[in-house]
Amino acid sequence: MAEPFWSSDEFDERAHQLYNEGQYDEAVDLLKQGLQIYPDAAELRIGMGYARLAREEFAWSRRAFVSALELEPDHEDALAGLGEVLLKLGDVQRGVGAFDRVLALGFREDLDIVLQMGRALFREGLIDHSRRFFETAQQAHPDSAEACACVGYAAHRLSREHDAMTWLARAVTLDPEHAEARIYLANVLYDRGSFEESLGEFERTDPDDHWDELGIWRLVELKKSIYRLSDDDPELKPWLVRLADLAGDADPTELLLAELEAAGPGGTGTRDPAQLELFGTLLTELQEMHRKVRATEVHRVSTPAGATYYGTWDEIVRGMRDDDVAFAGRPVEEFIASTAERAAKLGVRIPVTDAESFIRASAEAGLLRIVR
Repeated sequence: MAEPFWSSDEFDERAHQLYNEGQYDEAVDLLKQGLQIYPDAAELRIGMGYARLAREEFAWSRRAFVSALELEPDHEDALAGLGEVLLKLGDVQRGVGAFDRVLALGFREDLDIVLQMGRALFREGLIDHSRRFFETAQQAHPDSAEACACVGYAAHRLSREHDAMTWLARAVTLDPEHAEARIYLANVLYDRGSFEESLGEFERTDPDDHWDELGIWRLVELKKSIYRLSDDDPELKPWLVRLADLAGDADPTELLLAELEAAGPGGTGTRDPAQLELFGTLLTELQEMHRKVRATEVHRVSTPAGATYYGTWDEIVRGMRDDDVAFAGRPVEEFIASTAERAAKLGVRIPVTDAESFIRASAEAGLLRIVR
């Protein structure tokens, strides 16, 4: 409940806090209260638009942004929000037009809003448009690591690998702690076959910096091949624990046991060989459990052409196979191998071992998008 006599700014500030915490339902409820008291507060209407957008209530979100613009026609945040909703609704021309209106109003040097618009375009697969906004941000803020990184992401999606590496390298030079850019750079280097350079970048990240399994699998693979590490080498344990964590909501007790095993008695890192075997068994069992759970999870994947697929990883790949005239009715393995072969010609490495790895690598390369 809101406190008595809150100003519209206080409603707006608290709603922003809830939004940033991912409490979208609570933010909507609070904004409704605020709008009952301050119906002409454009900021509250804009906040409602973004909260509705986060809940994928696109029609309601659009209505909120339009109502805010009726009060303040040149409000940059309302225009940016409306543009994002229009993109979600498939109205690309008007969506991009709303973004361009923000630039025309003189906000080309507003780093946050220009990057926000660029990311919205990037998420919808409009890479050329997104690159234009990212480059606008970078030109206005040449020392922004985030702007440089975003230009690099767009360049990679446009198959301009050299440009991508240049911008990503600049990003991590400007901000050595920019883990996302460094992980992306490491993956690009890996795909180019520059394995030692890739490992060098991966090793400058921590396990908690990773939110996708692909980079960790590659790091572990490179450490084992380049340093000749065994599967149960202590150096790999923090990464394997993180893999198990990312694989699903692991039982906290099992993860704690894994971490304790990794630390060794007294947290010294010195372990009995038998402990390594015990830890390896525990981790293998945990990963197998997650694999069984993931096999029945339902996901949603979309392609740049607008096709959407639902189901398990295997079902999604079969659906993609069935929609490909050249492979309909043929074995899935042939479809995967052919897709990977075509991607290899573009310098993109896609594994063919299983459906999940195939889809995740395809998403990493920008060939599709994992929605859920």
